[in-house]
Amino acid sequence: QAQLVESGGGLVQPGGSLRLSCAASNDIFAHYIMGWYRQAPGKQRERVATISVSRNPNYADSVKGRFTIIRDNDNSRLYLQMNNLTPEDTAVYYCVVPNLSMWGQGTQVTVSS
Repeated sequence: QAQLVESGGGLVQPGGSLRLSCAASNDIFAHYIMGWYRQAPGKQRERVATISVSRNPNYADSVKGRFTIIRDNDNSRLYLQMNNLTPEDTAVYYCVVPNLSMWGQGTQVTVSS
């Protein structure tokens, strides 16, 4: 059964960094755009970044220059390197296959001093 499993969330101070990971089924990873989305308390889910099979990234304006999406096609893993985090980045982060409307269970990221 195809699935997405995230890890790497946690509590970090403003200005800190975190790296999220997503393990995906091989049959999914080989053929689809992958992405990270997030949902903050009281807000709608929003796209953070997506990356094509050929590793072309696309970022939301709010994270450009701070976040990097990385795709490891050999190991079917997706990463999100998050630097210079701010309290506004606090949210549940989801690994997503947008074209299949497939979502992972989410991992909590909290940025607070």
